[in-house]
Amino acid sequence: MRSRSVFMSVLLLISLLAFSSCGKSSDAVKIAILAPMSGDVATFGQSTRDGAMMAIDEWNAKGGLLGQQIQVVVEDSQCSAEAAVSAANKVIDQDGVKFIIGEVCSSASIPISEIAMQKGVLQITPTSTNPSVTVDANGQTKSLIFRACFIDPFQGTAAAKFALGTLGAKTAAVFLDQGNDYVRGLAEFFIAAFEAGGGTVVVKESYTGDDQDFSAIISKAKDANPDILYLPDYYSTVNLIAAQAREKGMTAVFMGGDGWDSPDLDKVALEGGYFTNHYSPEDPRPVVQDFVKKYQAKYGSVPDALATLAYDAANVLLQGIEKAGVADPAAVAKIIEGGTFPVVSSEIAYDTQHNPIKAAAMLKVTGGIVKYVESIAP
Repeated sequence: MRSRSVFMSVLLLISLLAFSSCGKSSDAVKIAILAPMSGDVATFGQSTRDGAMMAIDEWNAKGGLLGQQIQVVVEDSQCSAEAAVSAANKVIDQDGVKFIIGEVCSSASIPISEIAMQKGVLQITPTSTNPSVTVDANGQTKSLIFRACFIDPFQGTAAAKFALGTLGAKTAAVFLDQGNDYVRGLAEFFIAAFEAGGGTVVVKESYTGDDQDFSAIISKAKDANPDILYLPDYYSTVNLIAAQAREKGMTAVFMGGDGWDSPDLDKVALEGGYFTNHYSPEDPRPVVQDFVKKYQAKYGSVPDALATLAYDAANVLLQGIEKAGVADPAAVAKIIEGGTFPVVSSEIAYDTQHNPIKAAAMLKVTGGIVKYVESIAP
C-alpha cells in the first residue's frame, strides 16, 4: 500500500507541475502584427513589421512583459478588407491573440476593429487615419480600439492650410478613389478646408483602385490649370498618376498625405511636391535621433513614418499592459485611455475618441530626396 501511495503521490506531483507549466505558457503575452506584407503597398507592411518588432525585441531583451517573453504572430493582411478579416479571425481564434498591432490601411483596420470589438481584443493601429477606425456608425468610441497617428480631418486640413498660406494657392484639382476609406476621407477634409479658406476646387475626379490609365481625368485637370493637384492616395497609385500627369505637361504642384511615405515613391515625377506626414528623421529632438540611429543599426535604413509609428504603437501597447499588470484587453484599454505615453513621434495622450493629439510634419520632394519643411500644429 505504501508503494502504491508513493507512486500516486509522484503522479500527482508530475500532474501539478505539468499544469503549472501549461498555465504559465498560456499567461504569456501574445501579440499579432497585421500588415500588408505583399501587394502594391508591401513596403508599408515591411516597415510596420520592422518598427513593431524592434520595440518588442527591446522589451524582450529587458526581460519581457509580466515576467515572460512576448510572443509575436505576423500575418499578411494585404491592406484589404477581405484579407484583413481572415487574418484577424485567424490570429484570434487559432493563435489565441488578445492584442493586435495593425492594420496599416483604414480600409483594413475598420473591419478588424469590428471583429476585435466583438471578440474582446484590443487593437492599436499605427497608421490608419480614417475617423471610423475608432468610432462606430453611431458616433460611439470603440472601447478597445486605438491609434498612434493623427486622423484625416487634421491631415487634410493641415494640407489645405499649407497650400493656401505657404504656397499661396487659389485653385486646386483633387483626384480620389471613392472606394478607399483613407483616400476619400483625406480628399473630403482637404476640399472642405481649402474652400473654407477661400480656395476653389476646379476639378474633382474619381477613379477605381484597379485603374492604370488616368489620361482622361488628367486632361480635365490640365485644362483647368489648377495651382495644386491633391493626390491623397498610396505611393503606388500616386506614382502612376504623377508620371502620366507630367507626360501630359501638367505643371501644378502635387500634394498628398502620409500614403506617399515610401522608399518607392517616384521622386522624379513628384519633384517639387509636398505631403503631410507623422514624423521626419531630420527632427533634431534627441528621442528621434536616438531612434533613427538604433533603427539604422538594426535594419540598415532610415526609418520611415510607418516604422516609427509602429514602434510607437507597440510601445504604447506594451506600456499599457505593464501598467495594467495583467494581459486583459479591457483593463489595458482603461490604462491607455487615461495615460500619457512618451514615444518617438511625440508625447501621446488620447482624446475621447482614442485619437492622439499631435502636430503634422510637412515634407517636400526635392532633388531626389524628401526634406522636412515645417510642423503644422493642430
